[in-house]
Amino acid sequence: MSQPETATDDARSETPGIGDQFPEMTVETSMGERTLPDDYEGQWLVLFSHPGDFTPVCTSEFVAFEQRREAFEDRQTELLGLSIDRVHSHIKWTEWIQENLDVTIQFPIIADDQGTVAERLGMLHPGAGTATVRTVFIVDPEGTVRLRLTYPMEIGRNIDEILRSLRALQKSDADGVATPADWPENETFGDRVLLSPPGTEADARARKEEAADREDAEYHDWWFVTRER
Repeated sequence: MSQPETATDDARSETPGIGDQFPEMTVETSMGERTLPDDYEGQWLVLFSHPGDFTPVCTSEFVAFEQRREAFEDRQTELLGLSIDRVHSHIKWTEWIQENLDVTIQFPIIADDQGTVAERLGMLHPGAGTATVRTVFIVDPEGTVRLRLTYPMEIGRNIDEILRSLRALQKSDADGVATPADWPENETFGDRVLLSPPGTEADARARKEEAADREDAEYHDWWFVTRER
């Protein structure tokens, strides 16, 4: 295995997208040093970034993530924050949150005061400084990036949507299916899932018979078949 980068390395390779391996790096956090993604091997990881400590939208999001932390942990998922500030600032910020909002932040926060980690992960918009560092990565137990979301600085993230996306990814991996819009509360299909479209003409011709053999399947067309979750 290659030597992990440090948070101060000037890494110029392409930023990771969906399906890419999360780059190896060693980072300083409010709870000690972490090596990514190795320290999270065998677990899912949600990494989310912020432009700075002591900002109102970011504070509300950290509180919201902590309030849902156990729901993530129930799905073998760890939370990891990132903010463009030093460790001592993170410590004072989480102390403020505990004292003023009665919430104790129990996940680590990467200290990225130079913005090098954010730059390596493609979180910075060219020419916009650090103000747009509002990105979410979901990384699977093998260290592969499975989802990437970017938010503007004015809008707080929907933590339930991040958790829903995690559930959908885990469902897809476990059962080899896809999930419809708003799953598991789709207005038309409820919590039913989608079979993957056939990859050949022969498979397409056989799909109707295949669906008929499944009591839980509902055939709409050769490319659109749902089944119970």
